[in-house]
Amino acid sequence: MTDPNAVSPKDRFFTVYGRKPVLEALADPELEVDKVILADTARGPAASEIRGAAADAGVAVQHASAHRVKVLAGNGKQDQGVLADVVAPRMRPLAQALADRTPPAPVLVLDGVTTPANVGMILRTATAAGLGGIVVPRKGVAALDPLVVKASAGVAFRAPVLRTGTALDAAEQLTDAGFAVYALGSTDSTSTDAVHDAAEPLFDAELPARSAFVLGGETEGVDPEVAGYVASWLSIPMPGDVESLNVSAAAAVLCFELVRRGHAG
Repeated sequence: MTDPNAVSPKDRFFTVYGRKPVLEALADPELEVDKVILADTARGPAASEIRGAAADAGVAVQHASAHRVKVLAGNGKQDQGVLADVVAPRMRPLAQALADRTPPAPVLVLDGVTTPANVGMILRTATAAGLGGIVVPRKGVAALDPLVVKASAGVAFRAPVLRTGTALDAAEQLTDAGFAVYALGSTDSTSTDAVHDAAEPLFDAELPARSAFVLGGETEGVDPEVAGYVASWLSIPMPGDVESLNVSAAAAVLCFELVRRGHAG
C-alpha cells in the first residue's frame, strides 16, 4: 500500500510535451505555465520560437539533457525535446480534498483505465456534469499527458482531478471518509467483475449524495482488491442487443443520471 498522504509534483501539473502543445499552452492566456524544459540539444528556429514564446509569457525556460526530457515526458518518441508543466488549478491530492469540512461529492474513481482517449472523455464529461471530483491515480491509469488533454478538448486542465497513488488507496480513503463505494458494471471489459451477477440497475438504486463510483479498466475491470471496498454493484440497463458499453460512455450515463437526481452540478 502506498502512502495515501504522499504528495507528488504530478498532483499540481499537467505535463505537455512536443513543440505544438507547448506553444499552444504558452499562448493560452487562461493557462498558467509553471516552466518549460528544453533539451540542451535543441537548436534552430523551433527552439528559438519556444524560447521567444516563453519570454513573452514570462515563463522560465530550464535546460536538461535530451534523455532527461524524454524521462520527464514519459514519451520518448514525441517529446521533440521540449515539455511544459501547466498548472491545473483544481487538481489536488484526494487526501487533501477529503480533509475539507465538506468533501467533494460525488466522485468517480478510475481503476485501470489505460486508454488516454477514455480518460480524457471521462474528465470532460464529469466536469460538464459538475461532479465533485475524478480520482485519477498516479499508477494503473493513463498518464495525464497531451493525448488526455486532446481527448478532453482542453477541459482536463480545469477538471476537478483528485490524485492518489492507486485506486486501492482511493477506495480505502473514501470508505474511511464515509463514502458509499459503488462499481459500475456496464463497461467494455471482459472481466467477470465488470458484469456482476448481483448488479442493481443504476436507475433504480438509492444513491446517497456522498458516493464514489469505481470505473474499471478496459480489459481487466475492477481490481479484485478494490472490489473488496465496493458496497454495491450497479448496471446500466441495455435492452438492445449489446453486451456492454465503452467505459467513457458508461461514465457519461452515470454522470448525467447523477445530475438528474440533483447529486451533481
